[in-house]
Amino acid sequence: MTEMVHGTLPIRAGEPVLPRWWRTIDKWSMGAVLALFSIGLLLALAASVPLAARNNLPSFHYVQRQLGFGLAGILAMVGVSMLDPRQIRRLGTVLFLVALIGLMLLPFFGTNYGKGAVRWFSLGIGSVQPSEFLKPGFVIVSAWLIAAAQDIGGPPGRAWSFGLLVIVTSLLVLQPDFGQTALVLFGWGVVYFVSGAPMKLLMVVGSLIAAGATVAYNSSDHFAGRINGFLAAEIDPRTQIGYATTAIQNGGFFGTGVGEGQVKWQLPDAHTDFIIAVAAEEYGLVLVSVIILLYGTILVRSLLRLMRERDPFARLGGAGLVCIFTVQAMVNMGVAVRLLPTKGMTLPFVSYGGSSVVAAGLTVGALLALTRIRPQGELGDHLLRRGR
Repeated sequence: MTEMVHGTLPIRAGEPVLPRWWRTIDKWSMGAVLALFSIGLLLALAASVPLAARNNLPSFHYVQRQLGFGLAGILAMVGVSMLDPRQIRRLGTVLFLVALIGLMLLPFFGTNYGKGAVRWFSLGIGSVQPSEFLKPGFVIVSAWLIAAAQDIGGPPGRAWSFGLLVIVTSLLVLQPDFGQTALVLFGWGVVYFVSGAPMKLLMVVGSLIAAGATVAYNSSDHFAGRINGFLAAEIDPRTQIGYATTAIQNGGFFGTGVGEGQVKWQLPDAHTDFIIAVAAEEYGLVLVSVIILLYGTILVRSLLRLMRERDPFARLGGAGLVCIFTVQAMVNMGVAVRLLPTKGMTLPFVSYGGSSVVAAGLTVGALLALTRIRPQGELGDHLLRRGR
């Protein structure tokens, strides 16, 4: 009976929290995150020095700030990873509600920092971007609602989650922030798809996205300009994409050498949106391949663990979280090599930014919590017993 209830993982009575956490956590994924953060600090030493010089600040001002942001993000990741699925649901709900209220207040109290979109709250010593925290919260809430809909007599979770999706994407489009809108839509689509729901609603959402993109192209000069620049046959070397492309080409396989790159002096966002161009120019394809491998490790390890998960919420929430995390990385790198239009999206744990790093820590922390080995047993064990 004990084996039927608890599966193959033995229960160790009275085991302290930390040893139990370390025994059940995905150490490969955590190691990949720590490696990404270390690479981010290495790149910050190069990319943020020109920014500090332009702002008449000490050379390593932004490096020190990034170290502080990173430590906060790592602590958040470790703390959240110790929670159980029920606590993750509660944390995600609170995070979602707070971020949603923040989005609603942005038009009245937010600032655009000269970038054409009101996305931040200025706090004097720094800024907060609510949409960064909205993504993991929304995925967790959507997974909770859709998982609850699978219970007999459960709520209409799919319809409720779709209603929240409409509200969230409407607020993001009003900023406008089409990049984060696309990530939120993708995260919800993953949760909906993994739940085994019919494809009709996904087709409806896809049609709405296409219609919305058409409207945005015809009504927003900013959006149209980015699409036209992406589709142009030739790249203007004086644009952000032009500088980034040149830097990546100059980097070659091994790079130009530490501190020898020029793109960090040419791009105002070299430390954030185009940090991969700095990596490619100074350290070459070698470091870029390592970065891609680290994100791939987190994706594959997490999905393999989630495939064996019995809890529907953990399975759905984990899939949504790991997909928005890794797809954001793919979008950032895709923009730098001109595979995608410019999105203004950071590279998780590598780019500079307080909101980005802390939100990434919360995202991966929730993912690690949902992929921990628990006494419930794995899905394969459960199905095998049912077949006997």
